[in-house]
Amino acid sequence: MKRMITYREALNEAMAVEMRRDPNVFLYGIDVADHKRIFGSGNGLLEEFGAERCFSTPLSECAMTGFGLGAALNGLRPIHVHMRVDFMILAMNELTNMIASFRYGSGGRMKVPMVIRAVIGRGWGQSWQHSKTLHSWFAHVPGLKVVMPSRPADAKGMLIAAIRDDNPVIFIEHRWLYDVVGEVSEESNPDSLEGSRLIRSGSDVTVLAVSWMNVEALQAAEVLAKNGIKLEVIDARAISPFDDTAVVESVRKTGHLIVADYDWVHCGFGAEVATRVYEKCMGSLKSSITRIGFADAHCPCSRPLEIEYYPSAINIIRAVEQKLGLSKIDLTHEEFYSYEKKFKGPF
Repeated sequence: MKRMITYREALNEAMAVEMRRDPNVFLYGIDVADHKRIFGSGNGLLEEFGAERCFSTPLSECAMTGFGLGAALNGLRPIHVHMRVDFMILAMNELTNMIASFRYGSGGRMKVPMVIRAVIGRGWGQSWQHSKTLHSWFAHVPGLKVVMPSRPADAKGMLIAAIRDDNPVIFIEHRWLYDVVGEVSEESNPDSLEGSRLIRSGSDVTVLAVSWMNVEALQAAEVLAKNGIKLEVIDARAISPFDDTAVVESVRKTGHLIVADYDWVHCGFGAEVATRVYEKCMGSLKSSITRIGFADAHCPCSRPLEIEYYPSAINIIRAVEQKLGLSKIDLTHEEFYSYEKKFKGPF
């Protein structure tokens, strides 16, 4: 049976179910046990499981991450929360030189069943130190699985799978997604940590979207549909390993691809997707592949400049018009950036 719940509730259900199922699972990190409870996704966990399995830590990314590694190597299953992915950079030694390689270096004898929940997202003048995503960094390293679900059902199923996995998984969450509502099963089954997902069928142009850009792509699809254009939207979901089957099949049908990434374009995930599609779909392409992402700059602090910095549904609409040789659609009566008006921030 399915019901409508939010993304944050889906994450909460996944952690609660796994903590009940396996006493080796525990949750820790900055602000995990404070009144905000990880944007509400940790509600009730401290009360049910106690401070030994749900606790806050000092602000030291390097020490926190190394602690999780030690726990995982000794048979526990830590869920480590980084409230901002930007500061995971301080733990890159632990992530890339240790966590990612212990299983390889031990010939498979040592497992690292560790989940790292990393929060991304924008709004309220977060500026250059709270605006990164970095998934292409992590995906570049063998041994790290990287997922970025955008829908509540995927968030629940993929987090359950990540907790049960014997390998380290970086689970990246856009904070604007916490309020997104979707159908989620009452059952608690693990979902695959691989594979993209078709979330809207179309025949004119394919959009492969990452994280929050799925919300923007679906809005663009609604606007374009009013003008007779059918956009196909694929949620990348898993960045590493990345399964290109869905996007390749779609591009062979539409002949056009836009990669709407939530990151800088240069050396980003979009380049990997574009290369794979060029390798497999060269004869099917009717236009060159378009990559959309952050502006090639550091994120500004003011709201108007921030809106210009981040890609949106408008960028996708204009890219579709250019691909299909269409005149610009009048967007005067359409509402965009609605979430910016709701977001109170900063935490």
